[in-house]
Amino acid sequence: MNRLAHEESPYLRQHAHNPVDWYPWGPDALARARTENRPILLSIGYSACHWCHVMERESFDDPLIAQIMNKGFVNVKVDREERPDIDSLYMRAVQALSGQGGWPLTVFLTPDGEPFYGGTYFPPKPKHGLPSFRQLLEATLAAWSERPDEVLGAAGRLTELLRRSVAPLQGAPLQTEGPESPSTEDAGSRWSERVRHGAGEILSRADPVFGGFGRSPKFPQPVVLEFLLEHHVRTGDPDALEAVLLTLRRMAAGGMRDQLAGGFHRYAVDQRWLVPHFEKMLYDNALLAGVYLRAWQLTGDAAFSSVCREILEDLLRDFLSPEGGFYTARDADSEGEEGRFYVWTKEEIEALLPAEEARLFCRVHGVSEGGNFEGRNILHVPDGHLPHGLDEIAHSEGITRESLDGRISDSRRILLQARALREPPLRDEKILAGWNALAIRAMAEAGAALVEPRYVEAATRCATWLLVALRPKGRLLHQRPGRGPMISAFLEDVAGMGNALLSLHEATLDPRWLLEAVALDAEVEARFRDRDTGLLHDTPDDGEKLILRPRETSDSPIPSGHSLAVELRLRLGRLLGDDDRIRQAERLIQAEEASIKGVPIGFGRLLAVAGRLEMPPVEIVITGAGDDSETWSLLHAAHRTYLPGRVVSGIRRGEPAPLDSPLFAGKDGFEGKDGLGESPTAFVCRAFACSAPTRDADEVARTLASAAGN
Repeated sequence: MNRLAHEESPYLRQHAHNPVDWYPWGPDALARARTENRPILLSIGYSACHWCHVMERESFDDPLIAQIMNKGFVNVKVDREERPDIDSLYMRAVQALSGQGGWPLTVFLTPDGEPFYGGTYFPPKPKHGLPSFRQLLEATLAAWSERPDEVLGAAGRLTELLRRSVAPLQGAPLQTEGPESPSTEDAGSRWSERVRHGAGEILSRADPVFGGFGRSPKFPQPVVLEFLLEHHVRTGDPDALEAVLLTLRRMAAGGMRDQLAGGFHRYAVDQRWLVPHFEKMLYDNALLAGVYLRAWQLTGDAAFSSVCREILEDLLRDFLSPEGGFYTARDADSEGEEGRFYVWTKEEIEALLPAEEARLFCRVHGVSEGGNFEGRNILHVPDGHLPHGLDEIAHSEGITRESLDGRISDSRRILLQARALREPPLRDEKILAGWNALAIRAMAEAGAALVEPRYVEAATRCATWLLVALRPKGRLLHQRPGRGPMISAFLEDVAGMGNALLSLHEATLDPRWLLEAVALDAEVEARFRDRDTGLLHDTPDDGEKLILRPRETSDSPIPSGHSLAVELRLRLGRLLGDDDRIRQAERLIQAEEASIKGVPIGFGRLLAVAGRLEMPPVEIVITGAGDDSETWSLLHAAHRTYLPGRVVSGIRRGEPAPLDSPLFAGKDGFEGKDGLGESPTAFVCRAFACSAPTRDADEVARTLASAAGN
């Protein structure tokens, strides 16, 4: 066993038995590298990463390779989920060197932490133009000992390139003080064309047959999909809507979706969404639940709301901790095979179901004797069944579609129960603030829109627990504290949690969550803003000092901390009538304008927020709110229609307005002339100009549908 046996991270503990003399990232490893003038071999991955497991088996478990590593390097393992700052920094370096990134990430550093070479997966033997890992180790050690000046020069140049990469492309400091906030019309006119250009560039990459973007591998990209839905609502662009709906339908029918449990795997290796990498991530599923919810709000198609519900049910069933937080991931591998937990032979299905039900299930889910994945079957809905194939199957079987759906659902439950008896993939039970924020937001927004109080209750329980467990000293932590050092929250944690709690306030009208969101927004300003440039960094001002302070503004699979902070600033600015917040949000987007124009598909959330600057939002205020069915009906009406940038807030019965805002002006203790009194009462407003108050949820729904153009 090596030092990693004592770490909190399941990923690091997976490497505790390696013959490699691993260090976790920290002062001991860096001090040894400096003292002995050794290069650092930095290996970054995560517990659910299939190719990380492959490289471990092929190389890190090999005694001969371990001997080379131990003799020549200080070897450091990092869990990218624990330390996204380190991962982001050195991923940029590898992308600059090779034009691509991914995990496992393999980076060679000087003793001072400056990168000079790297890549991702390296095989045990040369193939596909890659050297073997052993060859790479030997060549790196030879360069370090024979040409140190050359290596240090390369490291210095790469570090300078990284330093320039964290500044805006135009290179000018962000203006933090200036004239009064421009009018909404002025802001909208500036951003309208830029947002349209971004949408057009993204749509030019859309796959018109199978959905998604590009050919293969196919990633779900929920942040981009949600931007395109917002763009359609604002502009009526039919191509944006069609691209998203096609993608959502294809993904839901494909093998990338767990057809029994309802959640989604990480990505598909093929163009058709059939064969996934089987790991499941909390963030993918939380974000995808939100996109399917929006699609239902926009189209009324119950198929989308069903997928949303099934995703959230999968999270509640398999990712929920006893305390109410959400775990990080499920691995891809079990019983030594990738996907073994999820795939089926036809014989296994026939042994579990009555003959007629097995035949029907196999027809619907494309199950064959030979299988479609290493002799087994990944359950999916075959292309030939789309888009109306299930109706045709029902007709050919002489049954109704409702009967077909019911019978298939019953069969799925039986198979899901049987699957639960298999050896499950490892579950990574880290609890991360930022990823839990995504789950809280999805649960709160879906619960309010779908009239599903259980989801709102789950969001409330999670938020209540997290703000105690992850805030032991009054400041948010990145993850639940354990045996290792406490890691301060990163920008994505603080801003993500602020957005989540604001959505929870909108779903419950509990003033606590609004006040917490405002406090987290203040924490972003106090701890993450650079006083010289006005820019936001990913790490707090008192965080660990790396070779430079990371600042990632493009989205990864999740929205960047920068974009979440901008979104929070705009949402609060709109709710509170705070022009300064709105102006700051626009300036932070403007600082990334050149980057957005260059690679718009990497900036879905910033493009969405920029689009919201085009017009004032619809605002819904509910006064006299309580824990009653009338309040819940009004809240559902407020959330049922898709209105990007919508603001929902309220005043609880017998309480003052939670904060000073034009939105609450004249509504505190509202008494209607018609005797409405303190019964739950809704006002629908735009730019703080409100319609007549009403207690009629149907009237609220009609007003909002009209505002959305429905």
